[in-house]
Amino acid sequence: MTGTPCSDKKNMRLRDYNQLTQPRLAKRVLFLQAMLTLAMAVAAAAVGFAPALSVLIGGLASLVANAAVALMIFRDYRASEPGQLLSRLYAAEVLRILLLMGSFAAAFLMIDGLSLPALLGGYFLVQVLAPIIAAQTAPNARNHPGPTAGTGPGAPRETSDQATS
Repeated sequence: MTGTPCSDKKNMRLRDYNQLTQPRLAKRVLFLQAMLTLAMAVAAAAVGFAPALSVLIGGLASLVANAAVALMIFRDYRASEPGQLLSRLYAAEVLRILLLMGSFAAAFLMIDGLSLPALLGGYFLVQVLAPIIAAQTAPNARNHPGPTAGTGPGAPRETSDQATS
C-alpha cells in the first residue's frame, strides 16, 4: 500500500529534514555542553579550586562520552537501516557508560581532594541543561513543528459547530 504522491513528498521532506538536522543538533548540544562546563567551572572557582576542578571533570566526562556516542551513531548514518541503527544505539550507550565509569574512576584515583557532589553536579547539569537549551534555541524549533504536530490526544479538535460555520 502506497501513499498519495503528496504524502510521499511530505514524508520525504520530513525524513530529509530529520537526517540533516539531527547531526547538527548533536553538534549544537556538544558545543553547549562545552560552554556550560567552562561557565560552571568558572562559577565554582568562587567557592574554591577543588569544587571548580570537580565540576570541570564532571562536565568534561559528560562531553567526552556524548561526543563518542554522537560519532558512533551518526557515522555513515542511514535512517533506512533501522536494525543497524538500533545496534549502534545500544553499543553507543554501553560505550557511554564505560567511558563515564572510567573517567570518574580515573579522576578519583589520580586527583586528591575532588568533591563528589560537585563532580556529579557538573556532570548532571551539563548532561541535562545542554539538550534543553539546544532544543529551545534551535533556529527551526519554532518554524518546524515536527511530524506529529496538530495530531494526537492534546491537539485541538474541530467541533460540529466549527465544521458548520
